[in-house]
Amino acid sequence: MLKINEAVIVEGRYDKLKLSNLIDALIIETNGFQIFKDKEKIKFIRRLANERGIIIITDSDNSGRQIRNYVSAGIPSNRIKHIYIPDVYGKEKRKNAPSKEGKLGVEGIDDRVLVDLFEKAGIRHELSTNTNPITNYDLFEVGLSGKDGAKAKKLKLLKKLDLPSNLSVNSILSYLNFTMTREEFYKMMEEI
Repeated sequence: MLKINEAVIVEGRYDKLKLSNLIDALIIETNGFQIFKDKEKIKFIRRLANERGIIIITDSDNSGRQIRNYVSAGIPSNRIKHIYIPDVYGKEKRKNAPSKEGKLGVEGIDDRVLVDLFEKAGIRHELSTNTNPITNYDLFEVGLSGKDGAKAKKLKLLKKLDLPSNLSVNSILSYLNFTMTREEFYKMMEEI
């Protein structure tokens, strides 16, 4: 598994699931066209671009191009990298029919092709070495999930970190593991 320093921006959850099996990175979903209405998330993506840089990998169809253009607008070219999915015709396994344009999206592309695309794009990476990551159990233990008051505590954490209030638990975990150690997380949670 490759550890990638930049945040990776994808269209949807199935794209995120696919890539999370191949790379160790902060992966953010645009939720398709919902990104056009989600000012908080676009602000977060722009902040990530400034802090660490972003990589955009969307489907090669018209929708993917529109989302890519919207997300990359206003971000300096030295803070953004683009990975383009080749035109491969077919249908994803989970779908009953092919997409409107008949092309496979990120989720349908072969794993080796995806890894090659990252390498060909010159994405800097290293072997993943985090041997003590923050886990779902840690979130439960500090009261961020599965306990009374978890939602309010989660919102306090997101506000403290200046993150969107609708960020998923997995995205929070990924963000935390890229910005702090497990010990720093527990210390911060004591303050909250």
